[in-house]
Amino acid sequence: MEKSIKKKTIRSNDEKKKIINRLNRIKGQINGIEKMVDSDCYCNDLLIQVVAAEKSLKSLANFILENHLYKCVAEDLEKGDFQIIDELISLFKRFNN
Repeated sequence: MEKSIKKKTIRSNDEKKKIINRLNRIKGQINGIEKMVDSDCYCNDLLIQVVAAEKSLKSLANFILENHLYKCVAEDLEKGDFQIIDELISLFKRFNN
């Protein structure tokens, strides 16, 4: 039986800090939405905040994707590992669903 190899990405402290800061802001947005629900806020106001949180998540995903392309994908291609292209195709299909 073939073992599954889990890849890892070593991120700089600066990159980790940026990701964690964004995640903390998103958590704050989600907590704010929860409070709005508890306070019986108007649906329109609630939906505006949900869309804002969704955009924040998409922005974070784009940040991570950009770093992935410049670092992980570039390194794999330099090593001659073209299987990364299949991984990217699968990833882009997920992004579009």
